[in-house]
Amino acid sequence: MSKQVLVTGATGFVAGQVIAELLEHGYSVRATVRDLAATDKRAHLMALAERTGGALEFVAADLDRDTGWAEAVAGCAAVLHVASPFPAAPPRDEQDLIRPAVDGTLRVLRAAAASATVRRVVLTSSIAAVAHGHTEHDMVRTEADWSVVANSGAYQKSKTLAERAAWDFVAALPAEQRLELVALNPGMILGPVQSAAATSTSHEPVRMLLSGGVPGSPRVGWATVDVRDLAVLHRLAVEVPEAAGNRYIAAGEHLWMRDLGRTLATEFDARGYRVPTRVLPDLLVRTIALFDKTIRLTVPTLGIQERLSSEKARRELGWTMRPVRDSILDTAESLIQHGLVSAPRRAPANPAAA
Repeated sequence: MSKQVLVTGATGFVAGQVIAELLEHGYSVRATVRDLAATDKRAHLMALAERTGGALEFVAADLDRDTGWAEAVAGCAAVLHVASPFPAAPPRDEQDLIRPAVDGTLRVLRAAAASATVRRVVLTSSIAAVAHGHTEHDMVRTEADWSVVANSGAYQKSKTLAERAAWDFVAALPAEQRLELVALNPGMILGPVQSAAATSTSHEPVRMLLSGGVPGSPRVGWATVDVRDLAVLHRLAVEVPEAAGNRYIAAGEHLWMRDLGRTLATEFDARGYRVPTRVLPDLLVRTIALFDKTIRLTVPTLGIQERLSSEKARRELGWTMRPVRDSILDTAESLIQHGLVSAPRRAPANPAAA
């Protein structure tokens, strides 16, 4: 297989780590951005290419427009469609999320199918397309499961409908346009950011706990994955022939937000941060949610555990995950280093730890 690949949404949190993984393994990467003139948003990627000696180029292509996609995929053997909106608050109109997710995915697939060189597309989906809207919460969800759209929020609908549309599109292609599709379904993505601009909504729990933005933790939690491990899974999804036609869940054991806070407290309280470790009553959370859109996102999942299996990715692709504690602490260190968390509100207990 040619080592020329396309990655969409270059300046995003996940895409940046995927690009790093690919460059470090000898791939030539073409990456899409909305605006080629906004060089400041991709300076960290240019520096990465210099550091690794990898081949990295940028092209303009927008998921809301048809222009640019034929040129973007030209000469590529694989496309990694990573870009997708991930809001920090519920949209006023769910179609503001659903439409770009579905239409953007289909634009990328149409360009790939029309290309003379692309044979595989790796779609970054989500466990939002697997584990939501079910009435039974004690089951361990696998790749055979799909979220129930009628019972899901706007984001979950957008990911589910986009992935469904991708599988339907590929299934309907004529034989001469055979295109291999692999879907990756990550949980909440932790891990270090590459720049202050390349953050994600998934960083918000860590940021809020470190900055004292919440008095405690709602009874919410997530099955998590480290962005660096997810980047490895993207590369494996390109390289392993047998991955074609498969979905792969990328998520570890459920992590309650209170445990996230306690892990942060063990490391950062001594450095002057005051990480809240108490659990907030559900009634208080529902009251706060009336005024805080970010907290409002947590209300539908209060008390619900995300139970998922990544066994298929381990077994078929040889994929592994690092300990979640490492991911939590590396996330926090990264947010501090990039100035995304305010300075400690009190002097560190051990000045040498500051």
